[in-house]
Parts: sequence; structure tokens; C-alpha cells
Amino acid sequence: MGALHFPYLAGEISAKKEFVLSELGFRFGDKGAHTSRTIMTAEIGQLIEACPEDTQKREYANAIEDGNILGKSTASTRHLTFQRLSEIYGLDPSISIFRHFRAFWKLENKAGPILAVIIALARDPLLRATARPVLETHTGQDVSKQDVKNSLDKDSRDRLNPDSLDKVLRNALSSWTQSGHLTGRSRKIRTRSRASPVSTVFALLLGYFLGLRGPSLFDSLFARTLDLPASELMRLAVEANGMGLVFFKQLGGIFEVSFDGILTSREKELADVSD
Repeated sequence: MGALHFPYLAGEISAKKEFVLSELGFRFGDKGAHTSRTIMTAEIGQLIEACPEDTQKREYANAIEDGNILGKSTASTRHLTFQRLSEIYGLDPSISIFRHFRAFWKLENKAGPILAVIIALARDPLLRATARPVLETHTGQDVSKQDVKNSLDKDSRDRLNPDSLDKVLRNALSSWTQSGHLTGRSRKIRTRSRASPVSTVFALLLGYFLGLRGPSLFDSLFARTLDLPASELMRLAVEANGMGLVFFKQLGGIFEVSFDGILTSREKELADVSD
């Protein structure tokens, strides 16, 4: 595998493209939910299973804060949990990437943890800053916490004080553990995540929204979370095509990917906006 592609981390997109991505649900800036929480896969899974597809953001808040659907012990914890879950996932059916994330989770809840880290990478700049040192560590090797911390510090442009930096580091490593990329407590060892046709389509879709086309769709930040070479991801895309989740056609070295079957007209319009 070559170097990871992080076009939107390196400041290489225009203000126009950033605006479009923000409308689709991507988030930018220097802040993120990992200052106080992880991706909370258990909580988001409970919420998706308990709430209907058309649940609005205020209704998610009521379910968490008033109904205590997640079983949190205090009102302040319930409120903070809602805040952080909404920062990471959106919790709003009008947010495109949350709508697709939720639909894919319901389709295959076993894929939930990797779907969660994929959407979190799109929405939490702090987690994104940890991706390179984690994903570029070979399976079975120890992940260097110092490398992850250095990446965080560099990407946040020294805005995090030492205590905050350590807290974000712990939360991010916990998130990568929940998603299946790491194992262990104090010593974090790189493990291979479990990709599926469903998680493959979601990773390809976010790359598509980003503006990637052709082979680069299979080599984006999101595709890299699946821990498979492009040839294997294409095989999973063929399976997803059979499930009606994506149109994928391959003839020799030429292939076509289309998400027309699952995108709204507005999403199609936004996905075609270039820099």
C-alpha cells in the first residue's frame, strides 16, 4: 500500500468545497468530541435500535436526557452524552452522512463499529489527526502512542495543552479499539478490522462525497479503515452491487461506481461540485 490520502486534512480543498462538504455533514476546525468522549459504539447502537428512522434531533435529545434511554446516572451525564453523540454523528436525518450511516447500521449492525469510526473520521478533526499513525501501523505491531500524540499535536497546531492532549489520545485510542483496529489496554496492538459489503459502500460513498473518483475511491482515508487492498474492496463492491446498495461495474482495469440508487437529488448535486 502507498501513502494514505488525506486531501482534506492538508488544507488542499477550496473554501467552496469545504462549504459543500459541511452541508453533507463533514466537520472541520480544531475541536472535536474526543476531548471528552470516544465514538461510543454501544450508545449509538442502542439509540439507533430504539429510535425510528425519522427521529428528529430534538427527539433524540429527549430520548437521551428525559427518557434516559442510555441508562446514564445523572442529568449532566445524559446532557453531555447527547452533546457528544450529536457532535460525532449528527443525530439529524437532514444530515446526509448520518442518514446513510444510520441506514447502513440498521442493515448490518455487526458492521456498526467500523461504520461508526468512518463517520467519526468525517466529523471529528481530532480523530482524523490520529488516523495516519494508526492505519499505517502493520497488523501485529505496537502502535506508537508517541507518534499518535505527535500527529495530534501537529494537526491541532499546539492548541491542546498537555492534559487535553493526553485525554484526546486516550479517547482516540479507545475509539480505534472499539472499531476493531486496535487491541489491548496499556499496550495497543494493531489488528485487522472486519470489512463487509455494507461498510465498503459507506467508505466509498464518503470518498465520493469528498470528490474522489475512479481508483482513488478505493484508496481514501475511509477506504483505508477497511484494511483490505483495492482488489478485495472491489470484490466486496461487487457483492454490494448484488444487494442493490451501489452500482459497480468492472471491465478489465476500467470500472464504474454510482450511488444514484441511494442518493437524493440534492446529494447528487453536491457530490458533483468540484473545487
